[in-house]
Amino acid sequence: MNDLLANYAAIEHILDHMDDASSDAYDEETVAEVAIRHERIMRRMESAGNRRILEVSDRDAHRAAGCVTLTEFLQTKLRITHPKKRLQAVQALEPMHAMTGEKLPPVCPNTARELAAGTIGPDHVHAVLDVIKKIPSAVDAERRAFAEQTLAEFATTLTPKEISAAGVRILAHLDPDGQLTDDRDRARNRKLNLGCQDSQLMSKLTATLDPITRALFDVVLAKWAAPGMNNPDDDQSPKGDHADADPQLLKDAADRDCRSQSQRNHDAFKALLDAAVNGGLLGGSHRGLPPQIIVSITDAQLREHAGVARAATGTDLPVSDVIKLAADAQTHLAVFSDVTGEPLFFGRGRRLASQAQRLMAFAQYRGCSKDDCTTPFAHTEMHHAEADWADGGNTDSTDMAPACGRHNRAVGPEPHQWSTEKITDGPDRGRYGWRRNTDPPDRLRANQLHRINELIERYRCPPDAVPTVSRAFDITWPGFELYPAA
Repeated sequence: MNDLLANYAAIEHILDHMDDASSDAYDEETVAEVAIRHERIMRRMESAGNRRILEVSDRDAHRAAGCVTLTEFLQTKLRITHPKKRLQAVQALEPMHAMTGEKLPPVCPNTARELAAGTIGPDHVHAVLDVIKKIPSAVDAERRAFAEQTLAEFATTLTPKEISAAGVRILAHLDPDGQLTDDRDRARNRKLNLGCQDSQLMSKLTATLDPITRALFDVVLAKWAAPGMNNPDDDQSPKGDHADADPQLLKDAADRDCRSQSQRNHDAFKALLDAAVNGGLLGGSHRGLPPQIIVSITDAQLREHAGVARAATGTDLPVSDVIKLAADAQTHLAVFSDVTGEPLFFGRGRRLASQAQRLMAFAQYRGCSKDDCTTPFAHTEMHHAEADWADGGNTDSTDMAPACGRHNRAVGPEPHQWSTEKITDGPDRGRYGWRRNTDPPDRLRANQLHRINELIERYRCPPDAVPTVSRAFDITWPGFELYPAA
């Protein structure tokens, strides 16, 4: 262990000297060679890093670093941008343990060898793995191994994009008639991914649909995406499907419809989701909240029709869109006991938080209360933060905080576990903060990620200025609930 630490210390020492090194005294050929050697060394370090990650996984060492899961360790401590892809590479390139304890050879030994030699990089690895995942299950182990060997050899000279193109030809060779692909392969490759919102608050949806899902979606598009149907820019456009629409009304709407087929598909999908949310298909509750759009907004944003509101699911909505939602909702004050009389303090009378308590917690936290956790409120549980229910804790709004499942289960008395305590001063006063049991008492941290707007306003306000108190409201649609934030 000492040798390993000494080696890494030596690498860091060398890097310190390299930071100040200059290539001015070398000719162009040497400068190019230095750049090539640098990248090769970086790729070799990627391979060594995979072994370090596997060691952390085998020994649950992420707990010693204060992380509940290995993925959290990769994200927060190793600062890896795509932790799931990195773990897939580790599982494919490193010798894993079988259920019985013995070590198994790497799934992709040739790719692992090339990465360790520095001849390929992580992007080449992911391109190879993407092709390997598409090999039909019915292909025998010998031909599968040959395909991996061929791809690894190609990777030493081809770009990742060219590897994918070569993979298409390899897959065609392995299954020329398309007869080996079966339901197992289709089930393994099905996916639907919703990307992050961009600067325009738009999101990219990508999917690989199995045949039945594609057929069902085609039926929906045939009816709901027909010209003139579900057009948000046309008040006279028929909604839903066109079975009950007046033929002349539909024809007139179609004549006015200037949308592309892609835009009609989008609007049909939107109408389908609206029907599911507001038609009772999702039931009456999800984690104690109504399965509807719930947003948090200030009265200043309502007056000015400007800004961005945060939904309980973590989605940002322009206030202009919130106003449109509010137009179709029935508004009423809710949640706070001094407004509606709803009980917010149950003591030991019940274990689970009420819907009113959940909505109040959303107004205060917006998401998981654990610092640096990005889980939105709709995917959290109510954590008995003052004292666990098993230890005599109360189901009172003042004693609870939202926490995602993995962090809720991370609270406990063990050294690697966490504790929660209410913050008594500063801008986070009244909220619960988190600290590891081995941390000093003053290291209590609140989650700021879900309240970025508040942080911006705090820094914009001069230190000696008296902040203007602004009432905040939380809104559900439909049933559009407004209540002042804590």
